[in-house]
Amino acid sequence: MRAGRQTVERRQLGLTLKRLRERAGKTQQDAARALKRDAARISQVETAKGSFSVEELTVLLDFYNADAAERQLVLDLGRQARKRQRGRAYIDQLPRAFERLADLQADAKQIGFYETGIVPGLAQTRKYVTALMHAGDGYWWPRSSAEVDRRVEFRLEQQRRVLDSDDTKQVAFVLTETALHQVVGGRSVLRGQILHLLQLNERSDVAVQVIRSDVPDNPLLGGGLITLDFGASAPRIAFTTSHGTSTYHDQEADVFPMFRAFDRVRDSALPPEETSDLLLAKLKDMT
Repeated sequence: MRAGRQTVERRQLGLTLKRLRERAGKTQQDAARALKRDAARISQVETAKGSFSVEELTVLLDFYNADAAERQLVLDLGRQARKRQRGRAYIDQLPRAFERLADLQADAKQIGFYETGIVPGLAQTRKYVTALMHAGDGYWWPRSSAEVDRRVEFRLEQQRRVLDSDDTKQVAFVLTETALHQVVGGRSVLRGQILHLLQLNERSDVAVQVIRSDVPDNPLLGGGLITLDFGASAPRIAFTTSHGTSTYHDQEADVFPMFRAFDRVRDSALPPEETSDLLLAKLKDMT
């Protein structure tokens, strides 16, 4: 079968199937035998170069012992992946969208994070994450201490998937200076968060940069952005962050200016070394 275009939907489907297969302890060859296909077909779908029919997905879901919620999700993803046409952006409205964003981040080779007024998710400490989740409890999901705990652990696990990955990644965090003044969970939590940013900035695979409030012409004011580069000839993806929706862009006409805007804020932000100096000064002010 001729390889198709690597869309967001196909990448989400492939990564979800790969996660279910690995959880079940199955190889691509095992899955191929279950489908009576060759292993290359499994690899093609898992790398976003194709999709499966409903019948094929049903066989694999049985083979992977997927539960009812997982089955419905994968069948919905498969339906999206088989669409021949859609709008220029893809809005992920299926349940647990944050899990599919996590899969994409773990699969990327280079990741850029920009946030206004808050520390980017993969750079947050446990206490900072916990405070944020408690602030959203009862607003973005029905009030539940168990859901708060689950979301905290999920984010920390995602940090490990990206920052402690065996695959080499380059990760850039850019945050506005306002994030250093926004108290989340109390001053001690903010202090611990600033210390964590300093530690991240010592890593060779991570760059932390702060863009000062007095820097003019910031093209990303008022929103967040995640850029995902998968290397080689794979299409790049940009993810715009907002409460309630997950919007992806994978067409180069849209993605190029978003990557360009991210490069602009990196150029406008303090270099990592000067960012560390600013963070140290902030710590001294807090004592």
